[in-house]
Amino acid sequence: MITVIDGPAGSGKSSTARAVADKLKIEYLDSGALYRTATLLYLQAACDEAQFFQLLNKIKVTFSYYDQQFHVKVNDDAVTDQLRTPKVAQNVSHVAAMPRVRAFINDLMREAVANGVYIAEGRDLGTAVFPNADLKFFMKAALEERARRRYKERKPDNPELTLDEVKQNIEQRDHKDSNREADPLQKADDAIEIDTTHLSFEQQVEKICSHISDQIES
Repeated sequence: MITVIDGPAGSGKSSTARAVADKLKIEYLDSGALYRTATLLYLQAACDEAQFFQLLNKIKVTFSYYDQQFHVKVNDDAVTDQLRTPKVAQNVSHVAAMPRVRAFINDLMREAVANGVYIAEGRDLGTAVFPNADLKFFMKAALEERARRRYKERKPDNPELTLDEVKQNIEQRDHKDSNREADPLQKADDAIEIDTTHLSFEQQVEKICSHISDQIES
């Protein structure tokens, strides 16, 4: 069984999906971390696309969820701690828009969920990756609220960061994600929409848990 949560940056997808996975004791799949892994490889290839794709064809990416964190390895080397750097954040939209990268990541995810009960989050899971998912959610929130959340999350590791910078970055990411040629961000027709602007974290987790529990029991 696969449940997917799509939505724009800062809407609460990742934290909510992890909390749901922990509460229901199911597997969690972080598509964003996988795209950040590809971006890390792109940077290691000095942003040279030919060299990057040669590297992508040679490496092995593995991942697992434990201790409330999604862990990623490249050729058995842990890269999780390298995925949230500003440099990766600045380049992930560009890399994620590449059709060959999307195909690579999509194959990884589809293979992973062949067995077991999973919850996954991203931007095109319900439309492009898992169009036949058992449950689909689309989380959204006002831009100001999304910027506030992302700022609070990143500020401890980036003391010079400003709220305006975060808001501008999210606006740019929204535009790129919604207008990219390959699998743009959009709500699936059969997705359950959840506006988290005025919801507490516990409320949004409970909403999704309730739907999944009903699906498992039916």
